[in-house]
Amino acid sequence: MIEIYAIGKNKDKALSELEKEYIKRISPFSKINVIEFKDETNDHTNRESEVIKIKEKEGDRVLSKIKENDFVILLDLHGKMMDSLSFSKELEKWQSASSHIVFVIAGSLGPSQALIKRANIRWKLSDLTFTHLMTRVLILEQIYRGFMILNGRSYHK
Repeated sequence: MIEIYAIGKNKDKALSELEKEYIKRISPFSKINVIEFKDETNDHTNRESEVIKIKEKEGDRVLSKIKENDFVILLDLHGKMMDSLSFSKELEKWQSASSHIVFVIAGSLGPSQALIKRANIRWKLSDLTFTHLMTRVLILEQIYRGFMILNGRSYHK
């Protein structure tokens, strides 16, 4: 089972359709869900203490759903970058390590220290900046690509 825990709601119809398409494509390989968590309003983010509080609240919501045996991959600007072949090999290892893999997309202010500490892997998707909604689709696409590589299918070429 793979789940993507995402702070914030997807209100973009086109990206929502892409999410559904990739979930459908992944389903022959693994059960997969996207779980959304409430994001905090961040009107006062010029104060560091407020930023920390927001990150903690959002992080605590996610952490309340993560179980001890879950394998957690945190999307993080300070994480490890991988190409698609490396990602597919890691995906295979992660599936061997746990029956429940959780990808976490933190809120717009980034992950809490508790989320960083809980993560088994910190993954940097790219040096480019993407919206959180685009990141959800990109993760799903990479998971699908990873399964295609692992199964010797031609999608990757």
